[in-house]
Amino acid sequence: MAESKKRKKNNREVSDDTEIHMWTDGIPLSPSWWAPAFVSLLIIGLIWLIVYYMSSGAYPIPGVSWWNLVIGLGIMMVGFLMTLRWR
Repeated sequence: MAESKKRKKNNREVSDDTEIHMWTDGIPLSPSWWAPAFVSLLIIGLIWLIVYYMSSGAYPIPGVSWWNLVIGLGIMMVGFLMTLRWR
């Protein structure tokens, strides 16, 4: 069976992790409360939507009807946007 050609590797070798992680040096880490906050927002938004659908639109805030969807999705969106800033 014919053997495939080996790819030529350039002569550059990484000696340690400093070259790989150099771009992260100036980025500060997130505070310790950041991850629990965005996870909580995602879960609260999901529970909000579940309550809305299970109550046929009567709860969690009666009288605003489909705006409950907007509120629940908005809470989840804030949680999702927080995940993008997490370091």
